[in-house]
Amino acid sequence: MSSRLLPRDIGILGYGSTQYVKKTQKPLITELAEAGRAALASAGLKKSDIDGIAIGAFELPPDNTVTTAEQLGLSPSWAYLTTGGGAGPVASVIQAIRAIEAGQATTVLCVAGDVYDVDGLFKLLDNFGDALTSYGTPHGFGGANGLFGIVQRKHMETYGTRREDLGRISVDQRANARANPAALLRGPMTIDDYLNARMIADPIRLFDCVLPCAGAEAVIVGALDRAPAGKGVRVLSGYEQHNHPAGEISPLRGGWELFRDRLYDDAGLGPKDMQFVQAYDDYPIMAAIQIEDLGFCEKGEVGPFLGANTMTFDGSFPLNTGGGQLSCGQCGAGGGMIGLTEAVRQLRHEGEGRQVPNATRGLVSGYGMIGYGHGLSTSSVILERAS
Repeated sequence: MSSRLLPRDIGILGYGSTQYVKKTQKPLITELAEAGRAALASAGLKKSDIDGIAIGAFELPPDNTVTTAEQLGLSPSWAYLTTGGGAGPVASVIQAIRAIEAGQATTVLCVAGDVYDVDGLFKLLDNFGDALTSYGTPHGFGGANGLFGIVQRKHMETYGTRREDLGRISVDQRANARANPAALLRGPMTIDDYLNARMIADPIRLFDCVLPCAGAEAVIVGALDRAPAGKGVRVLSGYEQHNHPAGEISPLRGGWELFRDRLYDDAGLGPKDMQFVQAYDDYPIMAAIQIEDLGFCEKGEVGPFLGANTMTFDGSFPLNTGGGQLSCGQCGAGGGMIGLTEAVRQLRHEGEGRQVPNATRGLVSGYGMIGYGHGLSTSSVILERAS
């Protein structure tokens, strides 16, 4: 696919999140509405300003984007339902910008979330798609832990990656989460805590896994001249890629490697120019693979890279500055947007106790949609403080 620059006058005007909880009696529509309402307040806009909507939610069917718009009292001229799992929310922002550029909408609410717990997650994964329903579950598919345990073991044996290296991600992100009152897991964690945690699916242990929860995240996309003074966030570049590498079981790479060069070229920047990274972190190994595939280190060198850097918000390589899903929790499809809202928070300099000093640009990466033996979808955007 050839590069086509995103328009520089359209970007993110505001963001919003709900409080994450382990269990809730709230319906999904309430979580989506609360995140959307917070994003509107952040953007200084009214509900009547919204004429486009994009939704990411595994639990939405049999409803869809249009029926949700009905429940929210919106009358959109553009509606989009994400298809890429945890990569879908980031991709929805790219699609929203294109829709505004084409004149299909002026102001788009991009929202993602779900309302499930651990049991709900297991039920979801058993019926995630025909490949798992027909060929995974009947043969003892134990969910994502087993799948990514294989990926992690393969990476360790292929490149010599150590659990101590991957543990740096969990430990430093927990340090970030301690400055985030919205994170569900804020207790202290040491590398020994990580290494000695309960085994889940060898070599995956407890602190390699996300906590399923309920919640939602949202951003508002529109013309940057409508953003509150000094608060607009420009999307310099963005791409998505699905089912790469095609047919490979338990791959140690993803679609990021296909669009990485275009992503940086379009932005006129490189990996060293990123002041933070918000990477989809369903497991530390997948955050590590994104670090490699997005060019922050060579393939197979992520172990030494992690050992040489600190991933805290004030460290040498700020990663998932709010704690990421590993410490905040994973609210289903909303896990694909938590990095985006955190990035916008950082670029608006609203990070409070976890603010990256003088942050002006960063990268957000999405990943998701488990297929037969591998995740199918990837996405990334590079963002910049518009002022």
